[in-house]
Amino acid sequence: MEAFGEIARKAGAWLPLIGVSALLGTLGALALPMVLGRAVDAIVYGGSPMWFWLAAGLIVLGIAADLVDAFAGTACVAGTTAWVRNRLVGHVLSAGPRHGFATGDLVSRVSGNAAEAANAGPALVTVWTSVLPPVGSLVLLVYLDIWLAVAFLAGVGLVAVVLRLFTVRTAAVVTAYLTVQGRIAARLSESLAGLRTIAAAGTVNREERRVLAPLPELHEQGMRSWRVLSGAAAQGAVVGPLVLVAVLGTGGWALAQGRLTPGELFAAGQYAMLGAGLGGLTSVFGRLARSRAGATRVGAVLAVPAVSHGDATLPWGQGRLAFCAVSVDSLLTDVTFTVPGGSSAAVVGRSGAGKSVLAEVAARLRDASSGSVLLDGVPLSSLSHEELHAAVGVAFERPRLVGATVGAAIGTRPEEAARATYAHEFVSRLPSGYDTPLSSAPMSGGELQRLGLARAWGATRLLVLDDATSSVDMVTELRISRAMIEAGGRTRLVVTHRMSTAARADLVVWLDAGRVRAVGTHEELWADRDYREVFG
Repeated sequence: MEAFGEIARKAGAWLPLIGVSALLGTLGALALPMVLGRAVDAIVYGGSPMWFWLAAGLIVLGIAADLVDAFAGTACVAGTTAWVRNRLVGHVLSAGPRHGFATGDLVSRVSGNAAEAANAGPALVTVWTSVLPPVGSLVLLVYLDIWLAVAFLAGVGLVAVVLRLFTVRTAAVVTAYLTVQGRIAARLSESLAGLRTIAAAGTVNREERRVLAPLPELHEQGMRSWRVLSGAAAQGAVVGPLVLVAVLGTGGWALAQGRLTPGELFAAGQYAMLGAGLGGLTSVFGRLARSRAGATRVGAVLAVPAVSHGDATLPWGQGRLAFCAVSVDSLLTDVTFTVPGGSSAAVVGRSGAGKSVLAEVAARLRDASSGSVLLDGVPLSSLSHEELHAAVGVAFERPRLVGATVGAAIGTRPEEAARATYAHEFVSRLPSGYDTPLSSAPMSGGELQRLGLARAWGATRLLVLDDATSSVDMVTELRISRAMIEAGGRTRLVVTHRMSTAARADLVVWLDAGRVRAVGTHEELWADRDYREVFG
């Protein structure tokens, strides 16, 4: 609900224009039956032709109001959609990998649900102005004859009940439909990311069944929405004519008694149809329900807390890294160790020991549940965004390169970083070198890892490498390690499965089931049989 209100307010200056055009159009529509009634009486009894000209003017006013409403509504929704999408993308990137949503589901929220939510402002204005036709019709029927208003009011009560049920049911059905749709999108995204694995394993048919498994549920939700809509249409097919018959019957009786003229009876029939017309009202309330459902899904993403940063800066130092009783849910428990500034520490352990979680905490891609991580004596959470990302760089086992070109994917001073990580040789062979579009630069796993290392190379205090050289040959890995040492002034925290990498490190942090089993040099720990078994 908070997201719905915020999105509605974002429509800003367009809403008054939409409201004024809708108001003028509605007032013109309310005045038209009375004017046409006067024109009918002018034909029957003789009178001025001015009523025909006035009716023509009201019709032109209605057309102009519709044109303005269409333009302003489209511009408003387009601008608000862009704002919602920018806000969603920015928030997801600020929250980092902790957002908790599947990729495909996020894409469906950013693409489809954002557009639905952007209708919040115009939908609210339209709902409020949709109240005017029945209220205005009631007032004008009172003016014509009080008994016409009584007959109309009895029928409009049924209309209100139908609309209330329609709105509640539509909101629930649309939300359920969008949720299932997001689940299918998430599974499709997973499959597209693993196409080579699926093809190699020969599991295309099985994967197709997995992705499309929610289709029956999606079909059921779609059928529910059609049942709600058709039910409202059927009820409207009964209620609307009943109101009209009641008003016309009462009006015919008043005409026979001489209380109404033929033109006023015509106007009364028009007001009965205008005030009790469910077709337009169901579309208005249906739009509101879809907007609320979209805003709910958008709001769920925006409710994820973004990473907060302090304003602290780092004192002089070489990147002394200290874990102080760090625990992360059930993944890490009371982890405590210190890596001296400028030295290297290898993090080893069996699969599932918590090595990658520890690396994420060290790079502040994940926050600890308790305890703290200090860099040169300053908690990572206290550092400003700029200070943190200038000081800490991170590279992964399977890096995702982001940018228009190879050079942009590396970042600042791309050639210098690429030379240091031995990526320059293959980058220089690309068609346009560092200006080669990423989509035109097919690379092996080792080449991708070297570019990932190059992207992290500019960090001034700490390099966190999560198995970031597993696809690099041992000779190149040794060269990169020497380059890190020669660059100096930076601490290296290296998650690794290679014994040679652990042997070259100044310190080894041995993790076992989320706890620190031991901290020492590779030679010191090698005496432990369990430690030797970590490397197979």
